[in-house]
Amino acid sequence: MGIVESKLKNPELDLFFNAVLELKNIDECYSFFEDVATINELKALAQRIHVAKLLKDKKIYTEIAEETKASTATISRVNRCLNYGTGGYELILNRLEKN
Repeated sequence: MGIVESKLKNPELDLFFNAVLELKNIDECYSFFEDVATINELKALAQRIHVAKLLKDKKIYTEIAEETKASTATISRVNRCLNYGTGGYELILNRLEKN
């Protein structure tokens, strides 16, 4: 995978992502992210990856909304990213499937 061109790319975000890449295990992730983000921000991120997994598993919106409590707007946004985004969800979901 080559260099990703992103509208978000900047030194501050590079620092954040490099910090994330230094995390060694799930306990370190919990410690870091609980300090760095609010509980609601973390729950929203977790919900999005859950929605993406269910969309990839061909679940329908009503099933996803019921299981995740995500709004249809969130489900639509995640679906749009899966279909037309940068491939980030697909990359991670494929890696998670392998492990």
